[in-house]
Amino acid sequence: MFASELLGIAQSEFVKTFEIAIQLGAILAVVVLYWRSFLNAKELKTIAVAFLPTAVIGFTLYPFIKDSLIGNVSVALIALAAGGAALIVFERWYGTRVRSDVKTLTYTQALLVGIAQAVAVIPGVSRSAATIVGGLMLGINRTTIVEFSFLLAVPTMAAATAYDLYKNYQSFSSDDMSNLAVGFIVSFVVALFAIRWLVRYVSRNDFTAFGIYRIVAAALFFLLLWR
Repeated sequence: MFASELLGIAQSEFVKTFEIAIQLGAILAVVVLYWRSFLNAKELKTIAVAFLPTAVIGFTLYPFIKDSLIGNVSVALIALAAGGAALIVFERWYGTRVRSDVKTLTYTQALLVGIAQAVAVIPGVSRSAATIVGGLMLGINRTTIVEFSFLLAVPTMAAATAYDLYKNYQSFSSDDMSNLAVGFIVSFVVALFAIRWLVRYVSRNDFTAFGIYRIVAAALFFLLLWR
C-alpha cells in the first residue's frame, strides 16, 4: 500500500487485489520449506482451528475490509506505529518471563492464536506479529510460534486471495493477470530467503528491533506521503 502511494499508483480494485495476492507468493514459500507439516494430520487440524476466526471475520466483513480498510493510508500508518510501540512494550513487559516450551499446540491455544491473527484484517497490523505475540502470551516457545505463524498463513492467504480473485477477476485485463503473476513469483523467491533468516533471528533475539523499525517506517512514510 505504501509503495503504491509513493509511486503515485491509484488504489484501484486491481491494486488492492495485487496487494493481497502477492502475499500468497510468500506463503507458497512456507509450503516449500515446511511441507512435512502439511502431511501431519494433527498439525493440519490445529492449523484449521486457528484459521476459523479469521475466516469468519474475513468473509463476514469482506465488503467493509475491501472498501474501507484496504488502501486507507491513515489507518495503516496509525496501525504501523501503534504496532511498533506495542511490540516494544510487550518485550519489555514480557521478555523476562519464563515461558513453557510448547512443541505441540492444543486446539484451545490454536483458537486463541487465530483470534489474535484476526486483528490483522486492519491494514498496518502485521499478521505474523499479531499471531506471534498472541502465542507468546499463551506461553508458547518463541521459535515454535514463529513457525506456526508461517503455517497458519497458508490457509489464511490462500483463502483471502482466492476469494478476492473470485469477486474481482472479471474486471481484470490480461496485463493485470500478468502483473499478478510477476508479483507472485518475486514474492515467492524473496520469501524463501526471508523466512529462513527470520526463524534464525528470532531464535536468538526478541522483537524490539522490529518495533523500532515499524515506528521509524511509519514516521518516514508520514513525511513522504504528506509533505
